[in-house]
Amino acid sequence: MNKNVSNLFEIAKKESRHIIGLMSGTSLDGLDIAFCEVFGSGSDTKINLKKFETIAYPDQFKEKIRKVFAKETIDFQYLTVLNEYIGSYHAQLINQFLDKHSLQKSEVDLIASHGQTVFHAPKLLHQLEEFSNATLQIGDGDHIAVKTGIITVSDFRQKHIAAGGEGAPLAVYGDFLIFSKKGENRIMLNIGGIGNFTFLPGSSSAEEVFVTDTGPGNTLIDAFTRLYFPEKSFDKNAELALKGTVNQQLLTELKSHAFFNQTMPKTTGPELFNINFVRNAQDITITNDLNPFDLLATLTRFTAETIAETIEQAVYQSENYTLYLSGGGMHNPLIIKWLRELLPSFTIGKSDDLGIDGNAKEAILFAILANETIAGNSTFFGDRLAIPSVSFGKISFPN
Repeated sequence: MNKNVSNLFEIAKKESRHIIGLMSGTSLDGLDIAFCEVFGSGSDTKINLKKFETIAYPDQFKEKIRKVFAKETIDFQYLTVLNEYIGSYHAQLINQFLDKHSLQKSEVDLIASHGQTVFHAPKLLHQLEEFSNATLQIGDGDHIAVKTGIITVSDFRQKHIAAGGEGAPLAVYGDFLIFSKKGENRIMLNIGGIGNFTFLPGSSSAEEVFVTDTGPGNTLIDAFTRLYFPEKSFDKNAELALKGTVNQQLLTELKSHAFFNQTMPKTTGPELFNINFVRNAQDITITNDLNPFDLLATLTRFTAETIAETIEQAVYQSENYTLYLSGGGMHNPLIIKWLRELLPSFTIGKSDDLGIDGNAKEAILFAILANETIAGNSTFFGDRLAIPSVSFGKISFPN
């Protein structure tokens, strides 16, 4: 037997596995690194987050990604070399993380790498008749495995698409395994570049779980903050938006896009919700002279309203729900204020209240996916293309 396969077999038999989960989102803030101990698998999964850090990306690295990010026309050679570059750079950051926290590579069983999304193309967005859903994450897992010396599970989203899904949101799998609670209806809302949520029924039945994207989270707010205030990468504490006033005419036009009338579940990305999307809406409403503060206030309200309205469409009005927040948007006080106003019957907290750091949640969820790939069995979510009952990821050996 190949020694790597033998090693993987031994890892699978352990009572618990030490897994590093990685997440690099569309906001391009940095690499989330979560060192977890994962006990058991399936509905018996337990998580202990031992170390967590977000290593901020330098501006030069962000610019390298933005050359291809969510663009239909790119330099194909540049994309090819960037795939290796990101994988190697992520490996470098992992090695730095291990050194900083005095961790030996032998203490880590697996790395779970999401990679860097550079283009998300569900059929509803690309509308090319002969092609199905597609998505592309780069930062090759082989480069991570070889340069860290640790078995790496990566490229999770392709299995979801191969089984009929859109490649997102994948949080549903980890959400169900570690957050479901009998007798409590839970909404696990993640506000990253794009907003998405998982509905976990109080019945704890996997076949009743629901997941969807809601539309923009932070992506438009971040893009226009960088455009008007180049020294800032995001609107910290909504300081800029709080100086503005919502333009109702523009808000109405933004919300009129066909995406919001499409049947759920659905996914999207910055390929749709970008600067051109907003500029087109401004042209229609003759609001091109809107000052930056009013524009950011309007975009922040756009995020809050589309999240709240999507949630309301997905739940039963006669039942009670608790909403748990995670992702960068949970730190935006204006989004949260408006969500409380728009969803007055919901109890709103953070995933931290359930013992999972909301900043680390996505990286942890990919560690759980890798754990299921190695040691679990796929949970049956019913015969639904949106949540295919499969295991995920490609396995890369270090040698």
